[in-house]
Amino acid sequence: MKIKMWVLLLLTGTLFAFAEASLQTFEGEKVFRVTPRNEEQVEALTTLASNMQIDFWHPDSVTLVKTGMTVDFRVEADLCSEAEKLLQQNGLNYEVLIDNLQTVLDRQFDSHVRSAGHQYEKYNNWEKIAAWTADIANQNPALVSRSQIGTTFEGRPMYLLKVGKQGANKKAIFMDCGFHAREWISPAFCQWFVRQAVRTYGQETIMTRLLDQLDFYVLPVFNIDGYVYTWTKSRMWRKTRSTNAGSSCIGTDPNRNFNAGWCSIGASRRPCDDTYCGSAPESEKETKALVNFIRNNISTIKAYLTIHSYSQMLLYPYSYTYDVTKNHVELNTLAKAAVKELYTLHGTQYTYGPGATTIYPAAGGSDDWAYDQGIKYSFTFELRDTGRYGFALPESQIKPTCEETLIAIKYIASYVLDHLY
Repeated sequence: MKIKMWVLLLLTGTLFAFAEASLQTFEGEKVFRVTPRNEEQVEALTTLASNMQIDFWHPDSVTLVKTGMTVDFRVEADLCSEAEKLLQQNGLNYEVLIDNLQTVLDRQFDSHVRSAGHQYEKYNNWEKIAAWTADIANQNPALVSRSQIGTTFEGRPMYLLKVGKQGANKKAIFMDCGFHAREWISPAFCQWFVRQAVRTYGQETIMTRLLDQLDFYVLPVFNIDGYVYTWTKSRMWRKTRSTNAGSSCIGTDPNRNFNAGWCSIGASRRPCDDTYCGSAPESEKETKALVNFIRNNISTIKAYLTIHSYSQMLLYPYSYTYDVTKNHVELNTLAKAAVKELYTLHGTQYTYGPGATTIYPAAGGSDDWAYDQGIKYSFTFELRDTGRYGFALPESQIKPTCEETLIAIKYIASYVLDHLY
């Protein structure tokens, strides 16, 4: 028995070592923050990006950088000195947000909850999330049901949870998380939302009213293949994992792949770019699955909420044009009120407004597409933080982030319920 146990431990250790070895390291990599003050400095950043491989965290691409914008970007360890030299030569004052990305990534897992299973205050890999979708539905059959709306490029099932008290002719709100693979706080929120729905139903007035009178369609992870890749290969991956004809570069930016001003602004036609819009609108299997589900349920879906990070923003259409929506005043008033409610819990400050002017112009987004389908309450949340950790938000911030976001979501949902159309 001792020999068997020893062999098992050896195998486990070997597998763990292999998994660790295959995971890309970010040792010595830095995240810089600069604010270009004039066109010459914007041009200097463009030159920098063309001379070396740079991962733009905010905005998503160097092409979106403009005068006065806060720009965060990641630089590989062996290029940091050269990058700093170029910034100094061009008079660009910079701040090092993260001095060693690997250290920050290692510290992400700072939750004191000790468990091998699914946990709401820890980041869960896809296997745990997939099992959780079945468990939460089985444990709460009167409130939660699970269906599959499609499969990913790599063949993984896209599970959707329907949350609400069973009833006829109910209107619904659609919410998705995990569009961009490295935004781990996003899927954490979708899981938190479902947990709080089933925990507080019948006890908390607002949630009970919402679930009695509305259904919530919750897609816990949209870009599953990319999310898996961030756990197994490269934590900073953003796109899907589909192959591209005529290119060795992998993936499409799913939030540039919808048929809403597709690829007209703030998106790239180059497959190697992080903002690649795909070969055509809805070229991605994941996009097609979401689009088909919403189209098939368009008469009941009255709001669309998509959860991203980071920036602490609440955005509404449009992002593919600077034109304002027909109900701009209403959306602005609702966003302002939701952000005010969110602030009350932990004092977290959000900005709000139309995507194009508040963050940057970007065509092919799911929120714009949903709005153009007639879903007049369409919002994008950019969760914590504002750059201190960026995509490497520690687990200790999952609970406060989800708590405050839930307040805003409930506020918006209550408004939608009171203004059905």
